[in-house]
Amino acid sequence: MALLEKTVGQLLEAQAEKYPDYEAMVYPEKKLRKTYREFNEMTNIAARGLMSLGIEKGEHIAIWSDNKPEWLTSQFATAKAGAVLVTVNTNYRAQELEYLLSQSDATTLILAEEFRGTSYIDILKEICPELDSSIKGDLQSERLPRLKNVIILSEKEYAGCFTWQDILDMSRSTSENALAERQHTLHIHDVINMQYTSGTTGFPKGVMLTHYNIVNNGNQVADCMRLTEEDRLCIPVPFFHCFGCVLGTMAAVSKATTMVILEQFHPEKVLKAVRDEACTGLHGVPTMFIAELNDPSFDDLKPETLRTGIMAGSTCPMEVMKGVMDKMGATEITIAYGQTESSPVITQTRTDDPIELRVSSVGKAHPNVEVKIIDPATGKEAEPGIPGELCTRGYLVMKGYYKNEEATEAAIDEEGFLHTGDIAVMDQDGYVEITGRMKDMIIRGGENVYPREIEEFLYQHPDVLDVQVIGVPDQKYGEEIMAWIIPKEGKSLKDEDIRNFCEGQISKHKIPRYITFTKEYPMTASGKIQKFKLREDALDLIDIKS
Repeated sequence: MALLEKTVGQLLEAQAEKYPDYEAMVYPEKKLRKTYREFNEMTNIAARGLMSLGIEKGEHIAIWSDNKPEWLTSQFATAKAGAVLVTVNTNYRAQELEYLLSQSDATTLILAEEFRGTSYIDILKEICPELDSSIKGDLQSERLPRLKNVIILSEKEYAGCFTWQDILDMSRSTSENALAERQHTLHIHDVINMQYTSGTTGFPKGVMLTHYNIVNNGNQVADCMRLTEEDRLCIPVPFFHCFGCVLGTMAAVSKATTMVILEQFHPEKVLKAVRDEACTGLHGVPTMFIAELNDPSFDDLKPETLRTGIMAGSTCPMEVMKGVMDKMGATEITIAYGQTESSPVITQTRTDDPIELRVSSVGKAHPNVEVKIIDPATGKEAEPGIPGELCTRGYLVMKGYYKNEEATEAAIDEEGFLHTGDIAVMDQDGYVEITGRMKDMIIRGGENVYPREIEEFLYQHPDVLDVQVIGVPDQKYGEEIMAWIIPKEGKSLKDEDIRNFCEGQISKHKIPRYITFTKEYPMTASGKIQKFKLREDALDLIDIKS
């Protein structure tokens, strides 16, 4: 399959020309609808506005907001202007924001007024008190000397800040010809998107992705889902993460699919959007699908039009996958696996894969993508069926970490293979099963234990809603197994219920020594469960239980 040689802007323009009257985006809660022609024009106006602001090719523009229409417009407008969009985690606070803006050399920040009751403008003023007394476009910040422009997504005026409307009004100062000339200077291998890794160890790193990376990854994701211009894809996952802005928006635009967008995830709102907009596709991490399946409104809003979608972001429990296919009707749901550094998808199941493969694997490599499993100790390729570290090579590998050559060299070897840090097993046909992170693997008394295996078993308990298994320190065995379990609503579970369920079904050394019941897990804004925080919390609990 040939790779696309288009910039992000060229991709959108081609679809606007071919499918001008097809709906590009729908915001059900805002009653906002735009065709591909209208959406393309919106992005052109915003791009010209940014150029009038003085934004040059290669300049870094950070965006800190939930999935607002301006976020979506900015993704394509910055690409057309040749600027690099730096996506900011919606959960960030002052210290994290300051680090990202400083490390990324962002000259411009686009931000929402607030997110879930937290004032973003107040947080910005904590690290940039000069904003109140500054002139729009000429911020002089001691702690953020490169930051010059602040654009707030609000109709309300704030000192030192442009409104989004200001930027649109500025477009009159830059001609359509000037924008066309700028676009003519862009190259498919220019960096266009920068996302910061979660930073569960050390400081977050800025992953540099190019037009070529995300245009092609989005297109191949869409191919695996068999998306067309007739499909309608519901996107409730955050745009700041690759799941939203590549598997969501880029995949949809690559096929002129309609994007049905929620600004923030809420299970009932997702179900309502799918029903009202007759969505054929739905994205989500496992916890989102669990919430939808168990929402009190599910029977009334049960999806009738779903065909496909993606479950990704963390390991996908078999029971949840079956529920999405059987109860939600998404019989062609796919599992995608990857990481930000690989644009992000490396492997994906196909819509016609047997059900067994779609619930037991993360599929096989995309076209134009190499995957190998290596023995971490020797670096040699492992035989089929033998676990090792998954490595990948091809168009999808990031350009590197911004201003961090050491980390880039540690992640990408001399042969161009990206080392993922994930433990995987590949079968004879190339289908991959992820058994855990290298750092999550539990070594108990010399035995390698993969948390995923125990989690999959415990999901089969009729009263278990969700489960996460971790390793905790132990004097005798080096590590012991601990299970964090969320019971189903109205169900009461005890430690012995779980142990009795395990007896005779899994090996004795795999039965969790510690079992804790909880209502929720610590999570990133993109829906990934933070196992390192579970391990931190576990140390206090073990002291109590020991």
